[in-house]
Amino acid sequence: METVAVPVPSRWRLVAWLGFTLALAALAYGGRIASTKTPSDIAYQWSSSVIALVQYVFMLAILLGIAAGLDRREAFALRRPASWPRAIGLAAVCLAAIWAVGAVLSRFLDATDEQGLVPKGWDSGRWAPFVAFFVVVTVVAPIVEELTYRGLGFTLVSSYGVWTAILTTGVLFGAAHGLVEGLPVLAFFGITVGWLRSRTDSVYPGMLLHGTFNGVALLLSVTVVH
Repeated sequence: METVAVPVPSRWRLVAWLGFTLALAALAYGGRIASTKTPSDIAYQWSSSVIALVQYVFMLAILLGIAAGLDRREAFALRRPASWPRAIGLAAVCLAAIWAVGAVLSRFLDATDEQGLVPKGWDSGRWAPFVAFFVVVTVVAPIVEELTYRGLGFTLVSSYGVWTAILTTGVLFGAAHGLVEGLPVLAFFGITVGWLRSRTDSVYPGMLLHGTFNGVALLLSVTVVH
């Protein structure tokens, strides 16, 4: 496993990041407990994209506040992998592993319906809000979430060991979605992308994998007959 470049962080940054991500998880589970069933057409509502964008802007602002004073390139792993072909190859292997494990677990757990973000079919009359939602889910969400967990989070936690960072950020990433049945799949996703981060020493391959995963899921939901 490659050596990860780690700035010397103050302990308060790690505490702040842990508090932030635990709060995200608590809000997600609290909201799921308090809310009614998620509408089946969430991907076709303009409000879904607007609310998500506002949420991600606040998340990014908090991350930048925690990282204030650090070299952002190092803190968020905003550097190119040593080899893009190798990084893409590793990302493809990780994506295949995530799909394989997800397929197996889907026999016992219903993560897709539990989250409620994937539409049941194509609605040509509402293509514009769907495109906006697609952009948020495949571009904005992967960027901000990867900066949160495999970026700053991984950097801060990795001072206690790379595998500690992989497992911690992976589980917290899964918990942030507020799912019960979907937690094993999402945690495995987070752990796998964390491993990719450790092997490439860059946050960019994880963003690419994350965006591809989300995009394929959305496209299949509107092109495959349910």
